[in-house]
Amino acid sequence: HNWIMPARYFMKRMAHSNFNIDYFMIDSNAFDAKNPGENPDHNICGKHNYGGIGTCDRNGGPPNIEGCRSWFWASYAVQKQWLEEKLAKSDATWKVVVTHFPCGYDGAWYKGLKAKYGLDLLVTGHRHQQELWWP
Repeated sequence: HNWIMPARYFMKRMAHSNFNIDYFMIDSNAFDAKNPGENPDHNICGKHNYGGIGTCDRNGGPPNIEGCRSWFWASYAVQKQWLEEKLAKSDATWKVVVTHFPCGYDGAWYKGLKAKYGLDLLVTGHRHQQELWWP
């Protein structure tokens, strides 16, 4: 089953007895949005995701494969601006960003968020295998 989120990107504050955390959820799937036919086994904009019940257009997404990649990148640009505005206004004890792709895909930008707005933690996914690291 797919996760059901309130939006593609959103913020949630969690208040605890002596601190609070602002969680910022953003959709970084633009890094998986490739041109039609490119990397067909790992392309969110591939033909396998177009048509039928999986049509993105029915959920406010791109209406066709040709516009898919630019739709995701335009959306990601809007989300990045939104995130910077929200981080700038946040007075939370802890500021946490949660997203799909690891910071290696946009590392300089995430480092800038740390320096400019005090981002404390970046939680990511995307790896398709479990990795355990010890110091």
